[in-house]
Amino acid sequence: MSTSPMLRPLELWTGVECTMNRVQERYLNQLETCGHDHRPGDLDLLATLGARRIRYPVLWEHVAPECPDQLDWSWTDGRLGRLRELGLQPVATLLHHGSGPVYTDLLDPDFPEKLADYAARVAERYPWLTSYTPVNEPLTTARFSGLYGVWYPHHTSDQSFVRMLLNECRGTVLAMHAIRAVQPAAELVQTDDLGKAHATPAMQGEADFQNDRRWLAYDLLCGLVNTDHPLWSYLLGSGATPEELEWFQDNAFPPGIVGVDYYVTSERFLDERTERYARHHQCGAAYADIEAVRVYQNTAGIEQLLREVWERYRLPIAITEAHLGSTREEQMRWFDSFWRAAEQVRSEGGDVRAVTSWAILGSFDWNTLHTELNGHYEPGAFDVRGGALRRTALADLLHSRATGQQPAHPVLGSPGFWERPDRFFYPPVGTLPHEIEAAPARPLLIVGDGALGLSLRHLCVERGLAYRCLASGQQSAQLDLMDKEAVSAALDHHQPWALVYTSGYGHIEEAERDRLQFWQRTAVGLAVLARACAARGVRQLIFSSDQVFGGERRAPYQEHDVPAPLNAYGRASLDAERQALAYQPDTLIVRSGALFHSVAGTGVLGRAMTRLRAGEAIHLDREHRFSPTYVPDLVHTSLDLLFDGERGVWHLVNQGETTWADFVRTVAEASSLPGNAVCSATGHELGWIAPRPKYSALGSGRGQLMPTLGKAIARYLADAAD
Repeated sequence: MSTSPMLRPLELWTGVECTMNRVQERYLNQLETCGHDHRPGDLDLLATLGARRIRYPVLWEHVAPECPDQLDWSWTDGRLGRLRELGLQPVATLLHHGSGPVYTDLLDPDFPEKLADYAARVAERYPWLTSYTPVNEPLTTARFSGLYGVWYPHHTSDQSFVRMLLNECRGTVLAMHAIRAVQPAAELVQTDDLGKAHATPAMQGEADFQNDRRWLAYDLLCGLVNTDHPLWSYLLGSGATPEELEWFQDNAFPPGIVGVDYYVTSERFLDERTERYARHHQCGAAYADIEAVRVYQNTAGIEQLLREVWERYRLPIAITEAHLGSTREEQMRWFDSFWRAAEQVRSEGGDVRAVTSWAILGSFDWNTLHTELNGHYEPGAFDVRGGALRRTALADLLHSRATGQQPAHPVLGSPGFWERPDRFFYPPVGTLPHEIEAAPARPLLIVGDGALGLSLRHLCVERGLAYRCLASGQQSAQLDLMDKEAVSAALDHHQPWALVYTSGYGHIEEAERDRLQFWQRTAVGLAVLARACAARGVRQLIFSSDQVFGGERRAPYQEHDVPAPLNAYGRASLDAERQALAYQPDTLIVRSGALFHSVAGTGVLGRAMTRLRAGEAIHLDREHRFSPTYVPDLVHTSLDLLFDGERGVWHLVNQGETTWADFVRTVAEASSLPGNAVCSATGHELGWIAPRPKYSALGSGRGQLMPTLGKAIARYLADAAD
């Protein structure tokens, strides 16, 4: 006797981002970019999460790229075979945000039949497959390819949009009939991005049209588009014929599961007052189109949208894409809010079957709508940047939900940015909804001040992280790290889940002048902290330095290279690393190069830029090559690693190397300041006391997680201009 779907537990599904779209004459392949195409071992790691199904590519362009009769199944055979062995059921995707191989496109009159022919061959090859998505997000793909001109064939008309959508939906119906001729139990899992348009009263008509249009792919497949449909006249006016619309009524193929994809940008706000908004949010002179979360108080959210889907179709539902390109804790909060929303709608009688963690391996370059590949990466439950997969904190959350456990990560106790009042980019519109009352969250305890400590505080606020701060020292208002009782009392008072140590960072000259005191405060202090944290189960993040190396190399130092510090600062930093790891092996040690940040007039770069703007010449070091490190990048990446449970030594720098003189000269010229006012000097000429390694650039054998130095400089300039 089978169990009612409503009595079964909510399922975890996962999905591999597999877009293979065409831009002009170039195909962009997400599987190739993320490396999954040559890492079959990924599947074994994905299976450890406890998911029941995986949305997985059997892509038309991949299997038969040049000719419909020349099919290469080798890659797909291996991957689907392994998924079958692992007991992880694939939902086979045949076309994912693409226009098909070179011998067709979405405007090809024969596109539906060509897709159906390929689908038949897939079913014949893999008769055991029982779940299919012939065309992922047909409405969204038709908008991007036919209405907005973003993807091939780059059309921008309602006529092209409608023709593409009809071709995709007809192709889906024909494909499923071809599949069922082989496997009668095959199920259609039809996905699309389901957002909602909100508007000012003057724009409500446009919002109503967009809200009707969002259902079109599902409505066509369900045979609901008839003369009473609100978009019947629009479709006829855009080139559809009554006969082809009636074909869908006669050949209705309702999805076995309605797949709902939802992103933070899915809900939109339309406003005729274009002068209130940035140019990139303006649709000509007519109106502005903005992410609703950034301006509108009354967004629907995934929970209400699930209710709308259930009321409209009364078909089983799965959230087929839940992904947020953001910081780690926001990714976790986002997914968990989807899970809780699904459970709530289930409790009301809605048949919600699953929540899918999409882009399980992360995704590249969706910040440009996948129109070019610039290396912009958003991690998922696994991070691919080290070559092999690295598990993130999101993976632990997914496993907890899949196995019926309540997730317990401390960051889940605070609301996501989409729920906080600081989310607005523009003056908020609408009525403030009921304020979310979050339980007090255990904080991060930040020990230390300076530029690094200040940036940590600022970014904790930005990320919605509870934190407390303590300066380190021996004055009464500070925490004396060599006082065991004071350290224990501070930890017991603040009850942090993790401690971040930034004290004394970059004080190279001070350490050389007062070696003993600096060593005691740093190395001995870290030993005391580590013992106290270990006794209380408090994790540690400690910032260290490239100064632990001796400079004998001419290639970037990696984590496994043997330290040999030349100065007192480097020796104290190295001793602090060793003490912390000895007393608490789970400590995360982050080494970086010299820091730069956008706070005017501070740090070597900030002071130099201030003097250059005043028309002064400056003298900077030309002898020592290092990896400049942009503070926001360092802090964001370090916190993500802390949340992921990483331990041991990590090198985090913006990839690249230079000297202070060359670095400041580059930034000055990019700011239209005279680079020739930067004069090169030696450390001796600058009055340095402490010796420095001639070469201290850092690389990482664990994964290059930070943007390149060039990209960091570009963001520094943008941040400094704000």
